[in-house]
Amino acid sequence: MLANQAAVALHHTFLFHAATTLRGRAEELSEAAERQARDLAARNAELAETQARLFDAMRRQALDDERHRIARELHDSVTQYALSAGMTVEVCRAELAALGGPAAGIAERLAEAKDLNRQAVERLRASIYALHHTEEPPGPLPVLLERLSVVHLPTALDVRVQVQGSPVPLRPRAEQSVLRLTGEALFNAATHGTASRALVRLRYLPDAVVLTVSDDGAGDPAHLRRALRLSRAADLSGRHRGLANMVATAEEFGGALTIRRSRMGGILLRVDIPLPVRAAQEAAADGL
Repeated sequence: MLANQAAVALHHTFLFHAATTLRGRAEELSEAAERQARDLAARNAELAETQARLFDAMRRQALDDERHRIARELHDSVTQYALSAGMTVEVCRAELAALGGPAAGIAERLAEAKDLNRQAVERLRASIYALHHTEEPPGPLPVLLERLSVVHLPTALDVRVQVQGSPVPLRPRAEQSVLRLTGEALFNAATHGTASRALVRLRYLPDAVVLTVSDDGAGDPAHLRRALRLSRAADLSGRHRGLANMVATAEEFGGALTIRRSRMGGILLRVDIPLPVRAAQEAAADGL
């Protein structure tokens, strides 16, 4: 009996050690499987990020190619036609001025047409430049606004830029949209409002970024608000489409655009963008 009990005890001991060994091996295999799963998940994430970057690069390349194509067409066709029209107007103006009498009055009106043609050519050249240089050099938004105020304007508009608060980095697309809004507002002030001075103020608040563009031109805010309402409702002629595009750009990031009288005497355009800046898809989803 003692021998049998000893044999059973030895057998149980062997089974216990075997079970312990198997359990340890199973734990090792389980840990190895978990490590492999984590490595696989990390590699899948890296692959997804690489694919996203590749897709984004391909999309940007396609957009750049299309912008360059449009810029070439504008330069080779539209700009040349505008220059030819300006030269024709100038020749006719000079001939009418030489005739004197009533023809001189017509020559004066043609001088205005010549100036409008010159502004159109400058606007085309600015658009061509923007199409060829879609990406602004790296830098904070206040620096880009300073650069915009002295580089991209078609007329000698005196522009000052003021920044209040601590600058907060925005989404790249949001900063580009703010730059486009500012450029459009300054161009409208110089071209349509005949302004000589403009003030760009960028304020960083705890919950929003506020951009205001004021000028001393002859624009009427009530007229612009009325034109904006008509343009957004049904603008078959394309006039004042720029204002509607500016409103759409502000709303793209959950913001709003308002127009009122400036203390300088002209137009004050204000854009409020809430912080944190949402992606365009999020703002669009909220608008549905």
